[in-house]
Amino acid sequence: MAKVAAQKRNGKASKPGYVLDEQIGFILRQVSQRHAVIFAREIGINLTPTQWAALSKLAEVGACSQNQLGRLTSMDVATIKGVIDRLTARGLTETSPDPDDGRRLLVSLTRAGQQMAEKVAPHAHAISKETLAPLDAKERETLIALLSRLR
Repeated sequence: MAKVAAQKRNGKASKPGYVLDEQIGFILRQVSQRHAVIFAREIGINLTPTQWAALSKLAEVGACSQNQLGRLTSMDVATIKGVIDRLTARGLTETSPDPDDGRRLLVSLTRAGQQMAEKVAPHAHAISKETLAPLDAKERETLIALLSRLR
């Protein structure tokens, strides 16, 4: 306590052992918040990031079980269920029995869902481009590679 008081009197503050602004979690959260603002502004349609993830993954891989879709989009069971329920209510996804396993339902895009995915994809590319805009091409490539290793 006396050391801190002496440092304050001398105008010297010691560097704390933990500086929040230098921590990866804090930096990632700030970058994620910036990306979310860009996403909300640019998506052009009433879609959340998780809804877009589900739509784009279904467009990429085709019909799959809800659990598999959750794994492919890194969403837990409750989250993916809510996402699919909302997309189905909007007529963008539908379920059908799995021909290989009658106990399982497959989730797929409706025609409207496929059209939505095709319409939104260019906006999603633009969002990624804007998020990474402060970096040059080599830095973007390096960042994506490094973050992919941390998954």
